[in-house]
Amino acid sequence: MRASENIEQFGYRQELRRGVGLTDLVSYGLAFMVPIAPFAIFGLVYSRSGGMPVLAYLVGMIALLFTAASYAQMVKAFPLSGSVYNYAGRGIAPPVGFMTGWMVLLDYILVPCLLYLVASLAMHDLVPGVPVWAWLIVFVAVNTGINLRGIRMTVRLTRMMIGFELLVLGLFLLVGLWALLQGKGHGFSLSPLFNLETFSWPVMFAAVSVAVLSFIGFDGISMLVEESTGGSAQVGRAMRVALLLAGLLFVTQVWVASLLVPDPGGLLVKDSGTAFYDAAALAGGEWLRHVTLTATALSWGVANTMVAQVAVSRLLYAMARDRQLPSFLAKVSVRHSVPANAIVLVSLLSVGIGLWMSSRSDGVDLLTSLINMGAMAAFIVLHVSVIVHYALRNGSDKLWSHLVAPLIGMGILVFVVINANVLAQVVGLVWLGAGVVALAVLYALGRRPALDGMPSEAGRGSARTSAP
Repeated sequence: MRASENIEQFGYRQELRRGVGLTDLVSYGLAFMVPIAPFAIFGLVYSRSGGMPVLAYLVGMIALLFTAASYAQMVKAFPLSGSVYNYAGRGIAPPVGFMTGWMVLLDYILVPCLLYLVASLAMHDLVPGVPVWAWLIVFVAVNTGINLRGIRMTVRLTRMMIGFELLVLGLFLLVGLWALLQGKGHGFSLSPLFNLETFSWPVMFAAVSVAVLSFIGFDGISMLVEESTGGSAQVGRAMRVALLLAGLLFVTQVWVASLLVPDPGGLLVKDSGTAFYDAAALAGGEWLRHVTLTATALSWGVANTMVAQVAVSRLLYAMARDRQLPSFLAKVSVRHSVPANAIVLVSLLSVGIGLWMSSRSDGVDLLTSLINMGAMAAFIVLHVSVIVHYALRNGSDKLWSHLVAPLIGMGILVFVVINANVLAQVVGLVWLGAGVVALAVLYALGRRPALDGMPSEAGRGSARTSAP
């Protein structure tokens, strides 16, 4: 890590413990994305894409590789926890940073809720005698206990869970490919990648708006820059590696599953939440259905939610120490060097929102819509931050990195948002309006967003540890 990345230059003290290496960061990103994430949403992506889920995932990966490149540029300029909140606030202006942090909160706070709900529903299917709400509380309690013990504990368990997920995925691919060779399914075909009869860009980007849900979480790696042993360069590299690995895994599994779907015509008309498990059952029998269903429950309910809780707690911590959220959220555990209060708050929100959504028939779809819009809006502002900070403010001559690539990435994401579900668009605008109100309240209270921000300003005051 470069000496220039000492966070004291931005007016803060190093409170979080540095001990996370490159492999740890990649594992964290993969756990957040979940190597078997398509298991749960395969039917929806297949239906929305006109039977071309492979293309949907490829387009999503390409779009987010541009986003990862912009993250790498901004984390280099501002190697601080808080991710896009800090990049927009310091790269553009503090009020923009607040609004961007607000939008990404929609993503980060609700991601654990969605994951807990999906996992609890899956476990309820396996063990009907235990209600959904009970499973949800158990998952939240387990993850909270783990994350309060410190980042090293989280990283160790993350590696174990990824190993388990890859083992299940490997089993499905082996059995699925063997089944195809034995004449089951529809035989090898390029139609999951491209089908001229069903293809159109609006259809494809509507599917991409759902498929990117599987990739959301790679950006959480940037939240750990203050805990990374290699600083911003290591974080940028980890994001790219994690995205490429996840993309390869996603494309492979949905391709095989597409060739094994029992009723592809019916799935095009109406998506099915059990489509992937139906394909697994066709390939190997009911035992493989149960294995893949159990793996989904454990990976979404433990591995993914564990790292999601870490990410949102770091965002709350970063905004609180800048006095843009209540100061108690900036409290760091002396023993374990984690933002304990933020972790506990996320747990309580996960239980409350998760129980509410579990009582709704559209709970999973509603949460998915909310999460995707928050993430897409934040990613678009991220690209703008690169252009403003490097190209406009500092006159960078690196046209590709600081102008062209961000513009391409932003353009793709804008098209995804335009073609997203109408409900997602409406909810995103409502949440944005609520953020404007919250910002107005801060101004009225005399707490307008302000950051020590630029390295040149670091010497103007003493390092601070939390909001006064």
